[in-house]
Amino acid sequence: MTSPLGQKMLQKVSDLSKNATMPARAIFKSQVRLDAGTQCSAFVRKFPAMIVDEPPELGGNDAGANPVELLLSSLGTCQAIVYSLYANVMGIELESVTVDVKGQLDIRGLFGVDLSIPPGFQDISFETRITSSADAATIQELSRVVEARCPTLDTLTRKVPVTGRLFLNGEAV
Repeated sequence: MTSPLGQKMLQKVSDLSKNATMPARAIFKSQVRLDAGTQCSAFVRKFPAMIVDEPPELGGNDAGANPVELLLSSLGTCQAIVYSLYANVMGIELESVTVDVKGQLDIRGLFGVDLSIPPGFQDISFETRITSSADAATIQELSRVVEARCPTLDTLTRKVPVTGRLFLNGEAV
C-alpha cells in the first residue's frame, strides 16, 4: 500500500523545514450536539454528522458507536494511518494493516455506584496485524516509529491538560 498521503507528508515536512513562517501547529475541532436521550450528532469539518449513541443496556437506542468505542476506534485508525505514512517514508511495502483495540471499563464508575472506581477505561490494549513482504526486524522498527509518533497513542499515554467552560443561555457560568 503506497500512500499518496505519505508523499504529501514528506512534502509538508520539507516545506516546514524550509519555511519558518508556515505554522507547524494544527488545531482540530469537533462540535457535538445532544439530539435526544443519549443520541448525539458529532460534526467534524465538512463531513456529515456522525451519530453517536449508547447501546440499550446503557440507556440508548444503539443508533451509532458510543463515545468509548469511538475513542478505541480513534486509536486504531490513528495507528493504521501512521503505519501507512511511515511505511511509505521508510520504503516498506504493506499489503494490509489491521488494528484490534479493546478497553476494559467498569460501568460502576460511570454510574457512581462505587466512587473508588474511575469512570473511564482501566486499561486499553491493541494488537496490530500486518501483512508484508518485509522481514520481522523491519516491521518491528516500523512499529517502534509508529508507537513513538502516533498522536492518539501519545494523547492517551501522556498527561494532557483538558479544560472546559460552561455556558447557560449564552452566558458563561
